[in-house]
Amino acid sequence: MPGYTLVSFELCPYVQRSVIALEEKGAAYELRHIDLRNKPDWFVDISPFGKVPVLMVDDTVIFESSVINEYLDEVVAPPLHPGDPLEKARHRSWIEFISTVLGTEAWTLQSATDEATARKVVEAMQVKLHRLEDAIGGPFFAGEDFRLIDAAAAPLLQRLVWCDHAGQLSLFSGLPKIAAWWDALAAHPSVKQSTVDDGEAKFLALLDEYGSWIGSVGRKRA
Repeated sequence: MPGYTLVSFELCPYVQRSVIALEEKGAAYELRHIDLRNKPDWFVDISPFGKVPVLMVDDTVIFESSVINEYLDEVVAPPLHPGDPLEKARHRSWIEFISTVLGTEAWTLQSATDEATARKVVEAMQVKLHRLEDAIGGPFFAGEDFRLIDAAAAPLLQRLVWCDHAGQLSLFSGLPKIAAWWDALAAHPSVKQSTVDDGEAKFLALLDEYGSWIGSVGRKRA
C-alpha cells in the first residue's frame, strides 16, 4: 500500500471527511497540520487552490475532499459506496447537496455578526435540511451500514450542532431523522477519532476571533 500523508488545518471540515474515510478503512496515514494564515512554501507548491485537504500518495498529490475520498474508496477496502450504480449515483448527488450546504449556508451562519442575521440563515437552512431529512434511511444515511456519504455529512452536522449549542438555535427542530443521524454519527468510532481534542471550544474561539455572533455567545456560555 502506498504511503498517505493528509495535509490539514486542524479545524477544517473537509479534511475531517478524509480522516473519517481513512479511519473507517483502517488505512495507515500521517496527518500534517499547517497554519493556513502562514502557508509554508512547500504547501503552496503542491496545492493549486492553496486549500486543504491535500493527500500526498507517495510523491503524487491529489486535492479536494470529494476526489480524495473517491480515490480512497477505489483503492482501499472495504468499499464505502453502494455497489449498485444508480444507488451510488444517488449517494453522490446527496454528497454534492451536503457540500453546497456546508460551503454556503453553514459558513454564512458561522460568520454572521449578529443574532438576527444568524436566525434568518437558520430559517433558510432548515428548508434545505428538510429536503435532506426526507432522504435519510436511518440510523445512517442509507440504513445500518456506514457509507461515504456519512463521512461527508458528519463534519457538517457536527458544526451545526456546535452552532446550535452556542446560539440556542433549535436548528434540528422538526428534523428527527437528522437528529438521530447525528447521534449515530457522533457515536461512531471513525467520527470520534476524527474530532480534534476540545474541538467545539476551538471552533467557537476561532469564530469569535473573526467577529462571529455564534462564536461570541458560545464562548460566553462556555
